[in-house]
Amino acid sequence: MCQYLNPFFHLFHADGVAAGRGRRPSMAEERRGSWFGFGFCGFGQALGSGRGRQVHGPEPLRTPGEGADVCRVSASWSYTAFVTRERPPPPAPPHPVTTPGEWPTRSPAPSSVPTGGGRLELSGSAGCAAGGCRDAWASEALLVVLRAGPGRGSGTELQAWAPGSALSGEPLWAHTVGPEAEGEDAPGGEPQAGALPLLPGARAYVSPRPPFYSPLAPELRARRLELGAEHALLLDEAGQVFSWGQGRHGQLGHGTLEAELEPRPLEALQGVPMAEVAAGGWHSVCVSETGDIYIWGWNESGQLALPSRSLAEVGKTAAGEASGPKEDGSDVRTAEGESGGLAPFIAIQPFPALLDLPPGTDAVKASCGSRHTAVVTRTGELYTWGWGKYGQLGHKDTSSLDRPRRVEYFVDKQLQVRAVSCGPWNTYVYAVEKAEG
Repeated sequence: MCQYLNPFFHLFHADGVAAGRGRRPSMAEERRGSWFGFGFCGFGQALGSGRGRQVHGPEPLRTPGEGADVCRVSASWSYTAFVTRERPPPPAPPHPVTTPGEWPTRSPAPSSVPTGGGRLELSGSAGCAAGGCRDAWASEALLVVLRAGPGRGSGTELQAWAPGSALSGEPLWAHTVGPEAEGEDAPGGEPQAGALPLLPGARAYVSPRPPFYSPLAPELRARRLELGAEHALLLDEAGQVFSWGQGRHGQLGHGTLEAELEPRPLEALQGVPMAEVAAGGWHSVCVSETGDIYIWGWNESGQLALPSRSLAEVGKTAAGEASGPKEDGSDVRTAEGESGGLAPFIAIQPFPALLDLPPGTDAVKASCGSRHTAVVTRTGELYTWGWGKYGQLGHKDTSSLDRPRRVEYFVDKQLQVRAVSCGPWNTYVYAVEKAEG
């Protein structure tokens, strides 16, 4: 199924707001964290220790450079892009440089080199490094990089490259971004959601297939955009969710399996402001401002945390006859349970379903892989479920789950998870030590 993983997997930043949208962390909150990885690493991509083809539980990330401060991670199937934070330049002299008998002179002007951003490192089937990078978004078909211009005030340039190009020669496509739309990287701080594939200014997004640049209607006022294998999710400034693309697995959430050519609001979520959206291969997740999780789409591996036929078969239960779609549109089937009766399972959930975590647990972040899901809670715990063949759930095994399960590693190590970023078959996590008291 590798050919279906070309597009659309996720980016996470480590330079922003974790405690609440729009609020900078206080000094007490700005504790230096670390990245961890687990899951598939068959192409040598940095992921924990990197031993073998897979890592079954969280391990500290092998950073691209000694002491590198990784602030952004975007994982595709066969490679991962890391953006490391730019180290501050040496301070300029506080006063003009003077020489006895001569007029005061200033320090030489900086040379015309890319300014702003950090360093991009690729690990896995694609490998290269480049400076002056603000952002990166990885897919099998395309590597998108937001790079600083050649000098101050020149804006930034969005470039689309073939992943194996090593960023040499000419990009497949380039677009200049004006200085007014650039934004600034926050110095220090902790993870927040990345901008790409939504472009600076929120008026367009980048796609891994031609024409690459896709404009958005101005009235959408996009805040976040996520791409799945065949669909897109958009979160607007008011917290409303829109979806479009192919819908044959129910991933659009409109109650049908029909495609949508243009962004369409999810009527089932009207009046419930959302804070996060995440798109998997063929499933979707959103987190409300009050911490509730809504999930829909394909449930082949339990990625919706709903009863899954494939997991029932692994559990040595025999598949029964399909009961067919229900009146509400969900594809509910049955399998013979342990007691001999017929137990329902859900293959496709074409509209948002409310997912319950343990009582008192509120979600704040979500990310999706090809067929797995990860959620961060307000208290810094990580829950994962879905397909686990390569250890991407982080439970030190290769089991798949159709119910949320807490990743105990971070609890045992007294770590608070602040961010999670799923690649198709792996997972990256940013965590900090728990505050004393």
